[in-house]
Amino acid sequence: MNQSIRDKLEHLSGRLDELDRMLASSDATRDLDEYRKLSREYAELGPVVALYHTWLGSEADLSSALELLADPEMRELAEAEVAIARERLPQIESDLQKLLLPKDANDERNVFLEIRAGTGGDESALFAGSLFRMYTRYAERQRWQVEVISASVSDLGGYREVIARIIGNGVYSRLKFESGAHRVQRVPETETQGRIHTSACTVAVMPEGDELEEVLINPAEIRVDTYRASGAGGQHINKTDSAVRITHLPTGIVVECQDDRSQHKNKAQALSVLGARIRDMQERAQHESIASERRNLIGSGDRSERIRTYNFPQGRVTDHRINLTLYKIEAIMDGDLDDLLGALNAEHQADQLAMLADSDS
Repeated sequence: MNQSIRDKLEHLSGRLDELDRMLASSDATRDLDEYRKLSREYAELGPVVALYHTWLGSEADLSSALELLADPEMRELAEAEVAIARERLPQIESDLQKLLLPKDANDERNVFLEIRAGTGGDESALFAGSLFRMYTRYAERQRWQVEVISASVSDLGGYREVIARIIGNGVYSRLKFESGAHRVQRVPETETQGRIHTSACTVAVMPEGDELEEVLINPAEIRVDTYRASGAGGQHINKTDSAVRITHLPTGIVVECQDDRSQHKNKAQALSVLGARIRDMQERAQHESIASERRNLIGSGDRSERIRTYNFPQGRVTDHRINLTLYKIEAIMDGDLDDLLGALNAEHQADQLAMLADSDS
């Protein structure tokens, strides 16, 4: 094991002992916020330190077995133990390296999912509807909750734009690589000649901020317009100006929300989406300003980047960032995204491990 990694693990082991003493003290719960913070840190470090102790045990077993090789009567047993230990140690080291990878602070957050029709007219809007159903079905499989914040329905039943909030455990960690341009190749419902058309939609996945960490929005820098909500909504929704449109003047970002009958709730929801968009813009600008020697294999998350093609005639879905093609388009469109998302996360981990190795060399 690399000495720098071992030193870090020793430090974490000592820190876990320190946390154990702090949490067991009589005045540990005097400050509940601090107590929760320490408890979270203890829960995060526990698995890492436990695996490190497993590695130390295997290393000790290997040393003992190597010493026994000199004893003719114990040689056969010692050889078997050496083989087992030498097989286990690299796997444990690999698992430890993954646990030590820097964690994305947003991984456990809820997200705002935005899908916009792009090139392709009505067919693009229909595909936006298909993508939204795909993510909704995946959310159902994960037992997540989906709240539609705003939807602009096209004439044929798709979406020109749809914004939803997805609530659950680790939503951002699973969906964060979905931002980008999604291209579809299929025979549109409007096509009478049977020709295959190509159209595209853009997807943006943005983590929802904590209330205390929301982007500060200067009231003087926004314009709030109210109007009557469109579409079905019962006897009240179209009779009052409950829909809200907020324009952020410095950036030109516009957010609309008409999902609730209450204008106040719609405004609060729109401000929340606006904050997420501003934060997303700031983070992308920050990432672009940092020169990276290593190209992230799974892409930048830029929504203008073509990340995936859905080819219906061939029954395939291809993710261009990792050159992965799956011939199960019907299952994927029905929300079976585990293979795709798992491969993207694995590639991301491999890239992080390579960067970690470069920094240690």
